[in-house]
Amino acid sequence: MKIGHVVGRVTLNHHVDSYRGGRFFLVLPATREQLERDTLEPLPKGNTLVVWDDLGVDIGDRIAFSEGGEACMAFNLDTPVDAYNCMILDRLDYHPPALSSDTET
Repeated sequence: MKIGHVVGRVTLNHHVDSYRGGRFFLVLPATREQLERDTLEPLPKGNTLVVWDDLGVDIGDRIAFSEGGEACMAFNLDTPVDAYNCMILDRLDYHPPALSSDTET
């Protein structure tokens, strides 16, 4: 599972039954540095991916998403999808352990 920032919408011009009930969004995956600073700004350019959402996110939201085979598990029918929105994040506390500069031999 990864953390990302919703930056845009994707619109289809054909109706596909298996996608009923949700929408596609463009998401920028968050970097470790952004998580440590507790802000997704500045957003890096590029590297967006299309994420399927049926939870009700909007542009500007932070989400947790899964990719690959796990993303397809949310559908009853065989549905091609690369990433699926698993959670809408209200708050994120990220406190990695400090790296020790001492090395024991």
